[in-house]
Amino acid sequence: MKPLIEFKHVSFRYDENGPWVLKDVSFTIDERESVAIIGHNGSGKSTIAKLMNGLLFPQEGEIWINDQRLTESSIWDIRRNVGMVFQNPDNQFVGATVQDDVAFGMENRGVARTVMQERIKSSLKAVNMEKYLLTEPHRLSGGQKQRVAIAGVIAISPKVLILDEATVMLDPRGRKEIMETISRLITEEQLSLVTITHDLQEVTQTDRVIVLNQGEVWMIDQPQAILRNGNKLRDIGLDVPFITTLSNQLAQRGISLQKEPFTTEEMLEELWTLHSKT
Repeated sequence: MKPLIEFKHVSFRYDENGPWVLKDVSFTIDERESVAIIGHNGSGKSTIAKLMNGLLFPQEGEIWINDQRLTESSIWDIRRNVGMVFQNPDNQFVGATVQDDVAFGMENRGVARTVMQERIKSSLKAVNMEKYLLTEPHRLSGGQKQRVAIAGVIAISPKVLILDEATVMLDPRGRKEIMETISRLITEEQLSLVTITHDLQEVTQTDRVIVLNQGEVWMIDQPQAILRNGNKLRDIGLDVPFITTLSNQLAQRGISLQKEPFTTEEMLEELWTLHSKT
């Protein structure tokens, strides 16, 4: 896999004399890879998302998206490859109906009308919202609005989907449904996924995790390796999932599980297997 996104020694601050929000940040994200970026509030997570989409430009370093360096002249080409879903879908709605909203991004890119009509249908079907084609967005639930926002992004055929705290306003059931939808879509559409989150439960569904602390890369590794650093994660202001905490406490008491569980169902299965052997 070749790198799709590259940050090379990137530093950024919002004010010329203000503090650095990002300091010498370097990482790569490959094609068809799913990566979670986590960190405490103010660690620079959302700033990275905005830099990837060209909403901001770094003061130092370079950003490359699909072999193009992010510059003012390349910004529109780069945005064709990057789709972004924010935490509040109401901020993304511009159309009077669901179909109008999904069409908006394609209209801006000059997509032919016949192609646009087909993509509206296919993208809404992909998120199970095809029945709401003519519905006014304000009549939808929070989860439904987020599905439509995702459909609008999928319709422009990006190479990478960025979720900037996209599930934070949803209840646990809605959050689970959206993440299951995303997981299916990145496989079907062969997308890369970058999810910006403070929910460590979400990171278990990704290939790699980038941990930020005070604007710097603190650690990059697979989810299992990251979550094993429970106490260190708490020290930098992150909440460790209950299942991970329970696994660590069992290990400290000499109770070894066959494999490391990340969900309640996996933990129950491991405990049942352990009980059956005793």
